[in-house]
Amino acid sequence: MCQKILPIFLIFALSNLLSCNPEMNNNNNNNATTDQSENYEAEKFAILNVLNNETKAAYSRDYEGWKEKWIHKQYVSKTYMDFSNDSMTETLGWDEINEFVKNYIEEHPEPAPIPSKIQDINVRLYGNGASVSYEQIDAKQGLKRETRIMEKENGQWKIAGMHTSIYGKKGNQK
Repeated sequence: MCQKILPIFLIFALSNLLSCNPEMNNNNNNNATTDQSENYEAEKFAILNVLNNETKAAYSRDYEGWKEKWIHKQYVSKTYMDFSNDSMTETLGWDEINEFVKNYIEEHPEPAPIPSKIQDINVRLYGNGASVSYEQIDAKQGLKRETRIMEKENGQWKIAGMHTSIYGKKGNQK
């Protein structure tokens, strides 16, 4: 009896050991990990275009142009922290963000001065997602630091999250 169980036990033990080996278990699926691939510069450029076009649409009061740059899911978020006037807004979910921006554009239909295009961004790619951070000087609000969460939808980068810290005119003097 012992002679029959030993080979079965050895096969079981060996298969368990092999399945624990990360090299043997790697299915070449790096989407869940940081992917700073050879396409990094092209992806960075595409993200930069989305960010600049979304900003231009928002300041130009182009609601449809703004809307097409965002992911339309309930997990998106938009947060503003304005240190220059001690205020904060947090908008959660696409429905709430969409309603907020649509109402804002209706209440403030006149275009605002468009900030200078963003030139330099820090990007970390994660498969079909990216984390982006940058600084921008706004004529009205002064220094802003932003973090955007980007997501690819149908091959196009779109915004899935936005956090803006506004420091005001004094912040311009870093």
